[in-house]
Amino acid sequence: MSNFNYRFVLKTIGFLLIIESLFMMVSTVGAFYFREAVGDAMLISSTITFFGGTFLRLIGTDNYPRPIGKRESFFMVAVSWIILSAFGMLPFYISGSIADFTDAYFETISGLTATGATILTDVERMPKALLFWRSITQWMGGLGIVVFVATILPMGGNASVLYDTEVTGIGYDRFRPRISQIAKRLWLVYGFLTILLILLLWVGPMNLFDSVCHAFTTISTAGFSTKQNSIAYWDSAYLEYIIIIFMFIGGINFPLIYLFMQGSPNKLLKNEEFKWYVVIIIISVATIAIALYTSEQMTDIEKTFRTSLFQVVSILTTTCHTTANYINWGPFYQFMIVIFMLFGACAGSTSGGIKIVRIIILFKNSINEFKRQVHPNAILPIRLNGRVISIDIVTKVLAFIFLYLTILIVSCLILALSGMGFENSLGAAISCLGNVGGGLAEIGNNGHFYDVPLGSKWFLCFLMLTGRLELFTVLSLFMPAFWKR
Repeated sequence: MSNFNYRFVLKTIGFLLIIESLFMMVSTVGAFYFREAVGDAMLISSTITFFGGTFLRLIGTDNYPRPIGKRESFFMVAVSWIILSAFGMLPFYISGSIADFTDAYFETISGLTATGATILTDVERMPKALLFWRSITQWMGGLGIVVFVATILPMGGNASVLYDTEVTGIGYDRFRPRISQIAKRLWLVYGFLTILLILLLWVGPMNLFDSVCHAFTTISTAGFSTKQNSIAYWDSAYLEYIIIIFMFIGGINFPLIYLFMQGSPNKLLKNEEFKWYVVIIIISVATIAIALYTSEQMTDIEKTFRTSLFQVVSILTTTCHTTANYINWGPFYQFMIVIFMLFGACAGSTSGGIKIVRIIILFKNSINEFKRQVHPNAILPIRLNGRVISIDIVTKVLAFIFLYLTILIVSCLILALSGMGFENSLGAAISCLGNVGGGLAEIGNNGHFYDVPLGSKWFLCFLMLTGRLELFTVLSLFMPAFWKR
């Protein structure tokens, strides 16, 4: 490991901390504007974060002997999320609003990984500045904090390596040239959509503060709310349809959104994963709405459709805003919710889960296996958007899905061993690994993780990080071969 570029890692993490401190300072200004007692704690936290980042920047260097490799990128990305969460929890912990260290860290890493799992039992009692900070953490983590650095920190060839490490997907159609330029454009799209959503929410029954917070947590498909009852608090059809649209957008591959806005709509509309995404939503909404209406659980046709659409899009995109208690609907609906939580939306989006593109490849590979039973010598390539997918990508997809399901099973056993019930263990594991935020049983929609045992909370923090970085980035650090020269 003598050739491991630690200085580059420290320099980049330092820069990330400085960026985090600036966002934290915005919340600090809000605390003083609202004349809240947490203002001093916010100021102290942002100061500590800024000087911590400055220190790491100073001991780093600009003279890199070579472009960084996979080891540096995997290590840097994984560690940066851990460290950013440690500094990001300071406003909660120093202010005493979340007095327990574990709970403060859990809430912060849940925000940065855009999971949305919370330990808060009464969100509305939190100071506005902290609610704003918790929304900012989700907005920062939604598109990727390291990708954000690639937009403003000159990295040369290093940007491509970091981009591939953090951005979700299978890598078959990633933009290769000028990654820093692509990252800038994606963040411009992200920012534009956020501002547009703020304005649309503000036109409705939300005030400006709630509009900003919910815009941050919606476009990032993360799900924190300023109200304990989430979007149901406003009971507004207008708000629900607006949020549905932007949750749906948040679940789309962002490079394709950029191309759509640049005047190339066919790149998006003809994309195979996008078509499956739309079809899954249509079939799922129709199934749930018809079942709810015919079972007389809901009697208003429009509200039945809207509620079904909202919950399907919310869970599939791993946003987990809520307008109804799906836990009370019954086992059939809970089973469908679990499927949505596993699937996730599109690769390259802000959503979590396995991603639909991997499901497509798995499905096509399975069909080919049936064909090979009859024609064993046939060459049957897997095509996606008219292009042949290499066997390496197919193998990686199969390995990913195998690891994902294996981790879920092992996680359920570990959580059950801590004393959690079967449904709670299953729901918590799927929720945190898929960065969903909801759950089953007591940890359902509008539920919380406050009563989860201490050790299990730390394990769930690990699952949130592992799921956000799509398994391999984090798990590779535990492989002996990773550390060999």
